[in-house]
Amino acid sequence: MSVAVSKLPSGLTVITDTMPHLETAALGVWAGVGGRDEKPNEHGISHLLEHMAFKGTSKRNAREIVEEIEAVGGDLNAGTSTETTAYYARVMKADVTLALDVLADILANPSFVPDELEREKSVIVQEIGAAQDTPDDVVFEHLNELCFPEQPMGRSLLGTAKTLKSFNRDMLRGYLSTHYRGPDMVVAAAGAVEHSRVVDEAAKKFASFEASAGPKPQAAQFGKGGSRVVHRDLEQAHLTLALEGVPQSDLSLYSLQVFTNTLGGGMSSRLFQEVREKRGLCYSIYTFHAPYADTGLFGLYTGTDPADAPEMMEVIVDVINEAAVTLSEAEVARAKAQMKAGLLMALESCSSRAEQLARHVLAYGRPLAVEELVARIDAVSVESTRKAAQGLLTRSRPAVVALGGGRGLDTAVSFAEGLTRSKAKTLLH
Repeated sequence: MSVAVSKLPSGLTVITDTMPHLETAALGVWAGVGGRDEKPNEHGISHLLEHMAFKGTSKRNAREIVEEIEAVGGDLNAGTSTETTAYYARVMKADVTLALDVLADILANPSFVPDELEREKSVIVQEIGAAQDTPDDVVFEHLNELCFPEQPMGRSLLGTAKTLKSFNRDMLRGYLSTHYRGPDMVVAAAGAVEHSRVVDEAAKKFASFEASAGPKPQAAQFGKGGSRVVHRDLEQAHLTLALEGVPQSDLSLYSLQVFTNTLGGGMSSRLFQEVREKRGLCYSIYTFHAPYADTGLFGLYTGTDPADAPEMMEVIVDVINEAAVTLSEAEVARAKAQMKAGLLMALESCSSRAEQLARHVLAYGRPLAVEELVARIDAVSVESTRKAAQGLLTRSRPAVVALGGGRGLDTAVSFAEGLTRSKAKTLLH
């Protein structure tokens, strides 16, 4: 595989990984803008803009956009996250130029037809309703609010019916002009692609984007923790716990990820073995760490019978605190092997590879070589993992949310809120 990078006069970065054995290519445009860039009156506009990109341009109507890609056997999609928005396609190698033309067209020449805009706003209102009917969506929405209170990062990406109603084509054009700028955008492609050809096409098709960078979002501040119980008549109690993690640039990132994996990253993890296999308290339990530009979020999710919620949370707290000081060489080695396997397996997918390259450029300003990533994982030790875990348990108070019915939820969140920090201190001193 051969990675090549070019910077266009507009500041836009073009990065490709040519994979000669493939007959297909994945390519897309990643913009460094997402939910955290929105002002209060713009709540949900990043996601709406992503939807509207496919609803017509000055050259193509909504149907023509998808028909041109699907007529050659390709597919087209997009996604919005906290810090990025992506528009991407998967096509045969002969159709890379077509895919680039369509992707550039939807971003450079959107029509924002009023009728289409109103229809799509209604679609997203339905999406909001569907999310409210999904307990694990609801519980994480509350958790984000608790972790990042009164901040864009604490708000749902979908917006609200009220904010959506206020958006018009002028607001969409203004947001696009403000945040979609050359230095904040990456065109990434992997698979059956030729770097010089992608660069030439991107230079022509993305020439209209401003060459100056857009505004930076407000700095994130992890909240003071605390707990929230959301009462709903549900069969299960949905429990979440979060702690302040570390940003993408933090030297302990890989050690913390190893700790996260040993806790709840698979069937061999401590939580899965103790809570599900040994005690039968749940069907699903997992942990994750999401690094952002200036902060991070460690999280845990599980669902259990409401009557078992207090025992569940007490066990979780004990397992987390004990793991911070008793992790073994075997556990760390297993987590490192899982991370390296996941990294290397992703290289076999041109879609995963294109996304990885784009995210590296947006986060670090350059692609990280596979060898460099593997070396960072290999450098993790039992000592560095324990140190990262101890930092996690003392950096912030936990934020805890329980969703469901029954009397046990208040007891459950009190265990998590009170024991995690105090027991961590006992174990660490």
